[in-house]
Amino acid sequence: MELTDRVLVVTGAGRGTGRALALRAGRLGARVLLSARSERTARAVAAEVTADSGADAEGLPCDLADPASVRDFAAAVAARTDRVDVLVNNGARYLPGTDLLDADDEAVADTIASTATGTVLLTRHLLPLLRASAAADVVNLVSGVAEPRNHRSDSHPAFYAAKAAQAGFADVLSARLRPEGIRVISLYPPDFTDADPLDPSWDTAPRTAADPLTAQSVTDCVLFAVSQPRDCFIRSFHFEQL
Repeated sequence: MELTDRVLVVTGAGRGTGRALALRAGRLGARVLLSARSERTARAVAAEVTADSGADAEGLPCDLADPASVRDFAAAVAARTDRVDVLVNNGARYLPGTDLLDADDEAVADTIASTATGTVLLTRHLLPLLRASAAADVVNLVSGVAEPRNHRSDSHPAFYAAKAAQAGFADVLSARLRPEGIRVISLYPPDFTDADPLDPSWDTAPRTAADPLTAQSVTDCVLFAVSQPRDCFIRSFHFEQL
């Protein structure tokens, strides 16, 4: 797998899967523009990426629940590059709680806005830069909760709703951008535990058929898909659960 000279934008990179993808993309030679709600956090992760691999990385603030913040982030990206080769829509607010009354109105609205609306708006604002790429990919970290009749997660119903909306957007976007040669790749993993590529345990975590899905395998799927020749269009990844 190689991403040399490709420009990758990843949201929600302050921790977890987004941070792991930023670090791993840097190791593969990508230029990384990453976001987190906190500018300090975004800058800190970008510094980690550069220190780890020497990659060109920059962290910028973006609150996906705030349309103005999304516009500002997209404008900042456009000021730094004339194209985006890979957009990873990873950012989303996770909301726990099996009962609809487990979260207040503000938490529900923020979850749906950051996950569904934020994904739509950022993709919209970065679409001209994606179209400027000779080989653009849009990757959506959706969730198994967006699969029909998947009720195994303890996520709040609003999180289910947000991820279902994100999945619907990804599906129609894939069909409509395919004639332009832009691949839209979506992943539907079950709940999994975050892991740190900078920790020695990253390379030693058990990954047998008896083990639950790992962050290592989720990020492997993303990097594999965007590294394929253009005749290979992997539209989605679905995972069996233990």
